[in-house]
Amino acid sequence: MLEKLFKIRELGSNVRTELIAGLTTFVTMVYIVFVNPPMLAEAGIDQGAAFAATCIAAAIGCFIMGFWANYPLALAPGMGLNAFFTYGVVLGMGHTWQAALGAVFFSGCLFLLLSLFKVREWIINAIPLVLKQAIATGIGAFLALIALKNAGIVVANPATLVQLGDITQAGPLLAIFSFFFIAALLYRDIKSGVLLSILVVTLIALALGLVQYQGLIAPPPSLAPTFLQLDFAAALELSMLSVIFAFLFVDLFDTSGTLVAVSQKAGIADAQGKIPRLGRALSADSAATIAGATLGTSTTTSYIESVAGVSVGGRTGLTAVVVGCCFLMMLFFAPLAAMVPAYATAGAILYVAVLMLQNLKLIDWDDMTEAVPVCTVLLMTPLTFSIAHGISLGFIAYTAMKLLCGKRQDISISVWILTLLFILKFALL
Repeated sequence: MLEKLFKIRELGSNVRTELIAGLTTFVTMVYIVFVNPPMLAEAGIDQGAAFAATCIAAAIGCFIMGFWANYPLALAPGMGLNAFFTYGVVLGMGHTWQAALGAVFFSGCLFLLLSLFKVREWIINAIPLVLKQAIATGIGAFLALIALKNAGIVVANPATLVQLGDITQAGPLLAIFSFFFIAALLYRDIKSGVLLSILVVTLIALALGLVQYQGLIAPPPSLAPTFLQLDFAAALELSMLSVIFAFLFVDLFDTSGTLVAVSQKAGIADAQGKIPRLGRALSADSAATIAGATLGTSTTTSYIESVAGVSVGGRTGLTAVVVGCCFLMMLFFAPLAAMVPAYATAGAILYVAVLMLQNLKLIDWDDMTEAVPVCTVLLMTPLTFSIAHGISLGFIAYTAMKLLCGKRQDISISVWILTLLFILKFALL
């Protein structure tokens, strides 16, 4: 049965290897169940329901990816997109979390349509590579600011906007320790470094009396506070169109980049670099986002941590199915997740930011028509506290620089259209 479903031998693997690969991937990405619920709770979502939604959405995404697309690619609510959901859409723009869930739902539906009608390839090919790289770095800087803020390392100042917090306090010190601990572990190729760091810092906080022991295992939290609580009417207001586009745009490129990286590592892509069953893989991602929104969590996306499972031999969808089963088992560990303090996850968020900022090495800094748009996205995303604003201003900067520097031929029709739409958004909204 497994051979018929996943073509394990045909793809050069075996059941034991696939099981080990699934467990490896799960250990490298399970940190999301500790990071995502408290972040969504800041938007007003019940933390217990957010925990359950995170686990179930991840499981659904992994099952669809495994059974339908037969890829060793795991999914879960994405870092960066959850920050945009909470700090950008709800706290920043003042929308309700129900409206934000509606925006996530519609972005997933659009992503599914783009995947089914193969428009995705046209969009990705039409958007300049430098803007794709800029968006990743902008999100990285945004995550870094959120991590530093949550840890109390950076605090508000009415005169200078921000300043250094009291880093002699336990919270900031443990967050700093967590970040360096993760970096040291992953440098030594200990793939569970992020999870180990979160657990170690939580245990230290428990020993110091900074958090209270709440148990390890309990019945899964109820989904009732968030299940089907989407506000479709509010999500379709004019002011939410840019939000839907931002969710769609970021997920689109994040998923595409992850698919390319994982397929190359697994040897799935052909000699021309084309990825088989690409439509199914993209459909799995978008379907998981739709399911996650109905459950009560932000955008579900493919995880680059899947490379960890591939590196130990995972080649088929059975790897993803194993990850999904592990996420369902995590439903019974809600008390453990509730004990994890914000500074324990701040190091993990900051480390993800470092990984995303690595795209800066790919930029041609001698070409001002590329350097200026990248810097615009990199600076304006965290400083406006909005991924949507960062993307919008980046497109405008790209078009303006290419036009002023006599490189009009580099501006594609899609970039012209998007730039005009962004200008109208700022002018009218």
